[in-house]
Amino acid sequence: MRTSTLARPLVVVAAALALSAGALPGSAAPPDTAPDVGDGAELDGRGGPGGPGGHPGPGGPHPGRPPAKVPVAVGSGGAVSTVDPDATRVGLDVLRRGGNAVDAAVAAAATLGVTEPYSAGIGGGGFLVVYDAASGTVQTVDGRETAPAAMGADAFVEDGVAIPFEEAVTSGLSVGVPGTPATWQAALDAWGTLSLRDALAGATRVAERGFVVDRTFAEQTAQNADRFADFPSTAALFLPRGAVPRVGSVLRNPDLARTYRLLARDGVDALYTGRLAQEIVDTAQTPPVAPGSVRVVRPGLLETADLAAYDVVHREPTHVGYRGLDVYGMAPPSSGGSTVGEALNILETVDLGALDETQSLHHYIEAASLAFADRNRWVGDPAFVDVPLDELLSDGFAAERACLIDPAAALPKPVAPGSPDGTYGDCPPGADPGDGSPEGTSTTHLTTADRWGNVVAYTLTIESTGGSGIVVPGRGFLLNNELTDFNFTDTQNGADPNLPGPGKRPRSSMAPTIVLQDGRPLLALGSPGGSTIITTVLQTLVNRVDLGMRLDEAVAAPRATPRNGTSIQAEPDFPRTGLEALGHVFADNPEIGAATAIELLDRGKLLSVAEPERRGGGSAGVVRPGR
Repeated sequence: MRTSTLARPLVVVAAALALSAGALPGSAAPPDTAPDVGDGAELDGRGGPGGPGGHPGPGGPHPGRPPAKVPVAVGSGGAVSTVDPDATRVGLDVLRRGGNAVDAAVAAAATLGVTEPYSAGIGGGGFLVVYDAASGTVQTVDGRETAPAAMGADAFVEDGVAIPFEEAVTSGLSVGVPGTPATWQAALDAWGTLSLRDALAGATRVAERGFVVDRTFAEQTAQNADRFADFPSTAALFLPRGAVPRVGSVLRNPDLARTYRLLARDGVDALYTGRLAQEIVDTAQTPPVAPGSVRVVRPGLLETADLAAYDVVHREPTHVGYRGLDVYGMAPPSSGGSTVGEALNILETVDLGALDETQSLHHYIEAASLAFADRNRWVGDPAFVDVPLDELLSDGFAAERACLIDPAAALPKPVAPGSPDGTYGDCPPGADPGDGSPEGTSTTHLTTADRWGNVVAYTLTIESTGGSGIVVPGRGFLLNNELTDFNFTDTQNGADPNLPGPGKRPRSSMAPTIVLQDGRPLLALGSPGGSTIITTVLQTLVNRVDLGMRLDEAVAAPRATPRNGTSIQAEPDFPRTGLEALGHVFADNPEIGAATAIELLDRGKLLSVAEPERRGGGSAGVVRPGR
């Protein structure tokens, strides 16, 4: 195993130089200090005025310009990076008051349920990876949604063919048992210092007082306006007065505040066995469709027994060595850890840092394509299928796959899956696996670190932008459409690992990742973006570890997402000319992923990084800004 090209002292010098040059500003100002300009209307969650005289009340946000998003911060005392200033602020407040990284992660995630409700919330699920400083270990929580007990392999098939995808998305049929509340409680129980009540306090205040609508939120609402309008409970919250909220207006969600107070008082059992559980089931089984709507909205299969039976799973993380670093990720049913890990193993067979730009990106593309072929064939819920995880992450299998890469020409796509059977030699032929699950891209990722050395990478979702489109009446949150992550029909000639099944967890691409150097945390990162999550995390790691970029540069660099298709989606500035000469075919994608990351520098310093532009930019912060 080669020594890593990543050197801590050089990172500190680079960060300090960038700070002195003004490239790495400090922590974002609290959102409530945003300039009060413009004439945005004040709206609460039901479409009415916010308070007496239309004002938000003491301590609430002001109409006008949304809070500034600062994508890079350097300092000490702890760090938080999310897509949203309010969520980052709430997480930092927890750290300042003595909470740890897990406490901050739960508090920030709950706030994202208010301000990023189309990407996350208590109606969804996710995966959390934590470095526990006390034990010096990386551990994980699988909070993925599960299918109802009544769901069979043909749940999305009618008259022998798959039902239209949109009919599956906007339906009760796509709703799985939410895992997010149970994830929060499990994480706090295992590693936190706060009660759930305290962890939810900041998010509850944001829901009550409201948040300033930014352009991204307004655009996502507009994109969903037609289907939101078909559900009165959704329209009342997100289309106040029948219109998309204006940028600069204040949106409140008093129903979600009440739901959070219910969970704070009664615990997460209130969602899994209490009255709220019945309300979720009623909403999924009989979606509250507006009178006169012509939309086909299929009923769901969810029962109260499905919620009562739900539990998170504490899984061993995936682990590979890469350039002297230890890279930990999420095990199946997430395919993030296995696919990123396999691709890194393939890439370690060459010295990427010694190659020119075209060749380094060529190897990245081919390694990702090969790993995706294997993901599609072999990865599913390990409670239902035999996932050969150890072999997928073995050096022998990686070497066999790497031998397929030709520096002079692109592999014909799609490539066939390999055989992770423990017997490896010459490059074997195979059959095209296909992949029938059009995974949703609306997810969110947050990263936290504290002054004691604990680190969290947490990816959570409700699947498509806006999930199922159905808000539980009177509760202020959207239900997921996570079960559309299953393949609707068999893509593997009788061996598909990702068909629906009773109690089964659909395959995911979420890839929360923590990297250790000499046993200590070095990096933590992740991203939303459906199956592009995997390539976003992989390319960011390659940029940082192999190509010598600073972490902020690695996150901001133009992306391509090779997923073993006939063409490679790429952002406009991604360098294509040399790669096209090798036979790679590209398709335009204006935006891929939306990463957040934290790097632990020397002498207790932290580098917190979010996107500078994608999804409107992210929000990075530290407890004590400084150089």
